[in-house]
Amino acid sequence: MTAGHPARTPTVTGRVGVIGVGIMGGPMARNLLKAGAAVSLHHRSPDRVKDLIDQGAAWAPSPRQLAAECRVIILMLGDAPQILEVLSGPDGIAAGITAPATLVICSSISAGDARRVAARADELTGGLLRTIDAPVSGGEEGAVAGNLSIMAGGDPEDYARAVPVLRACGRPVLLGPLGAGSVAKACNQLIVAATVMAIGEASVIAHRAGIDVAKLLELLSGGYAGSRILETRARRFAEEDYTPSGMAKFMVKDLAAAQDAASSAAVDAGQLRYLHQAFTQLVEAGHGDKDISVTRAYISEKSIA
Repeated sequence: MTAGHPARTPTVTGRVGVIGVGIMGGPMARNLLKAGAAVSLHHRSPDRVKDLIDQGAAWAPSPRQLAAECRVIILMLGDAPQILEVLSGPDGIAAGITAPATLVICSSISAGDARRVAARADELTGGLLRTIDAPVSGGEEGAVAGNLSIMAGGDPEDYARAVPVLRACGRPVLLGPLGAGSVAKACNQLIVAATVMAIGEASVIAHRAGIDVAKLLELLSGGYAGSRILETRARRFAEEDYTPSGMAKFMVKDLAAAQDAASSAAVDAGQLRYLHQAFTQLVEAGHGDKDISVTRAYISEKSIA
């Protein structure tokens, strides 16, 4: 077993499909192969998955063909419109479903969107395609290591069919009915956004006070300010290296989903409103395609020199 991976089931039986094989979906597919699964992949560019095909994955030229081969289908796409696009149409997932299958939404979308996708899947397949939402946390590092936190929502029987697959990628936990996983991810992103914004502010304050930011963040990581974000992003903050691992622009969408969850729960989430506004402004300032640690540059630019 590779160091850092959680305990795995000996094999994953049946063929698993993965659509969206990028920063997160690629490592997840690799861990499925390591767990013994037969894996089919679909991505906008087959060149992006050549290494996985070389390791034994099969290429599916359309979502329809992938769905026809797989009983569990993982989606790691950017947003709900992309999910609905690959679900529908003559070459969509639904068109390939002829037997019961489970759709696993690992994308970060709102709970309402998760339920809309599930309703559309049910409508298009006559109930053959069941849906759970299972967004993940842990970033690229967690996807590679196979120790993602996986927040699931759905019917227990649907979750049970997907859980052996999810265990190959990390630690799944069923938190409630469909949509619960998306609400949990929204809560996760609220905490992550607050943390990276705070580290960005702290880095600028320390730098302008003449403090070595790298030494400071290393020291803080051993105290109450320590966090997984600080552990994985301290070097980026200190060196102002914003090469994307998790793009800042996606935080705007995620925090909007968190606002929807807060509104549904009648919660006056003032910090959430501020963070959504701040990340919107960060993206408008041209930092959206950079790593979330770019909060340091955003704070530096908007602060009085």
